[in-house]
Amino acid sequence: MEIKSILFPTDFSEGSSQALKYAVDMTKKYGAKLYVLHVIYDIAKASGWYVPHTSVDKMYKEIQEGAKKELERFGVEELSAMKDIERSVVVGTPHEEILKFAGEKKIDIIVMGTHGRKGVDRILFGSTAAQVVRYAQCPVLSVRMPSY
Repeated sequence: MEIKSILFPTDFSEGSSQALKYAVDMTKKYGAKLYVLHVIYDIAKASGWYVPHTSVDKMYKEIQEGAKKELERFGVEELSAMKDIERSVVVGTPHEEILKFAGEKKIDIIVMGTHGRKGVDRILFGSTAAQVVRYAQCPVLSVRMPSY
């Protein structure tokens, strides 16, 4: 098995922090390139609400700037020794953007955390990880939060 590229999608949650350890370990083991991706949820697209174009553009520009700063800070200890790393922030529906990014970059494996939502929470919010696992063209390692 040859792994040259690893995609690590993050929402900056504790679950993502847990999965980052696996992504970093695999990147080092295989000498792969690590792509760190954050997807800003496109609420206008998801909700179907009409929001004036200029206000949406301005809002997303501010959110993207904040997300880029957070992406630089996220996992700074774990990622500081990494040589081949690329960070990206995109806007859209998370699972769709993750799958699109993986296809465009010809990703060999996706490593991502899960929230472990259940019941109504899962019905309302769905599961990005479940959608990625279901539709990804490459293997997906989903990392659950440890039980306490």
